[in-house]
Amino acid sequence: MTTQIDLPLIAIARKTRDCAQKLAVLPSEEKNQAIEAIAQALESATDEILAANAADCAAAQNTIPKSLYHRLKLDRAKLQSAIAGVRDVGKLADPVGAVQIHRQLDDGLILKRVTCPLGVLGVIFEARPDAAIQISALAIKSGNGVILKGGKEAIRSCEAIVKAIHLGLSQTSISPDVVQLLTTREETLELLQLDQFVDLIIPRGSNSFVRFVQDNTRIPVLGHADGVCHLYVDRAADLSKAVAVTVDSKTQYPAACNAIETLLIHQAIAPAFLTLVTPAMQQYNVELRGDAETCEILDIAPATAADWSTEYSDLILSIKVVDSLAEAIAHINDYGSGHTDAIVTENAETAETFLSQVNAAGVFHNCSTRFSDGFRYGFGAEVGISTQKLPPRGPVGLEGLVTYKYKMTGDGHIVATYTGENPKLFNHKDLD
Repeated sequence: MTTQIDLPLIAIARKTRDCAQKLAVLPSEEKNQAIEAIAQALESATDEILAANAADCAAAQNTIPKSLYHRLKLDRAKLQSAIAGVRDVGKLADPVGAVQIHRQLDDGLILKRVTCPLGVLGVIFEARPDAAIQISALAIKSGNGVILKGGKEAIRSCEAIVKAIHLGLSQTSISPDVVQLLTTREETLELLQLDQFVDLIIPRGSNSFVRFVQDNTRIPVLGHADGVCHLYVDRAADLSKAVAVTVDSKTQYPAACNAIETLLIHQAIAPAFLTLVTPAMQQYNVELRGDAETCEILDIAPATAADWSTEYSDLILSIKVVDSLAEAIAHINDYGSGHTDAIVTENAETAETFLSQVNAAGVFHNCSTRFSDGFRYGFGAEVGISTQKLPPRGPVGLEGLVTYKYKMTGDGHIVATYTGENPKLFNHKDLD
């Protein structure tokens, strides 16, 4: 397969791998110094980065979907938040070198399971230039190299960001080559073929984009294809609380994958709640679509069967009236993407049933689905959201970027001693 790949990209991947191997054994102090150097370099390059992003936005205006444009746009506050996230990563405990198991198998025969970096990450993202900042910081802290491939709509922004990252790293013991940026469309497919050098692919973008990545590589993929999130307003909900949570979950950043797309309402409080939430949504120009029962209460467009499984990433909300908690849970598990789903209720038992039975990486009670985010979880930042059931799941921070290895030390021990007639027994004693 490597014969189909241009040699320059193989050379880039090999260089990244070699630098990552050196990074993997560096102490926490040196990695943290590098992260702070990156933060300072990004601050110094703020005007240059924002100018590059403005050029990207101008070129992309009216040529890409509105939701993608919102993700592309990088204002000063958003950039400052991303830089703050870099520093937060530096404050986190080093995930490398943690001893998960320390066990004496027999006298003088000691087993340890120790965390270690994955190696090289391949990160492919549409728009989202701030993703380059978050992921680079997380990669360095976890001892990994990273090859970034941004969308063509964000090329100027990504180049300015990586230029600053390289400048920051050049003042430290870590080689700037540990962070690489690819810029052409052709390199995307080539990157997906580099299973010899790349250990994990992380795609960030639309559901069709993520599915394309999943279907075109043998490298393990961490990501989610859809963000169909739900909010269920229970019959025991505090309605004013429910209005606030609904509005925030839909409108705070509708292009985000953790914004709700479907609102489920218990029929016992549907008329009262819809009377309250509709004007609140109208203030944000949210287009409402409803099932038959909702349309009897509100004069809105009817929802189609496709609406229940659609990620709008826009100011559109589908509404369904349900007759029970069980129906709400069944609807979510049938149509949800396993990302984040929430309930508003003052009944603790009802809430616990919802949290236990809804099949999603994030299940929330009386709070906005928009809290489903690595930065807000205290991870410093995130490389993406995983909706798979196997770990890592949900927002993936440092813990999702390390694996582990088993280290064993003996003193001439051989397996034959523990087999055959009168075998010696293991004592399997856990050590501090």
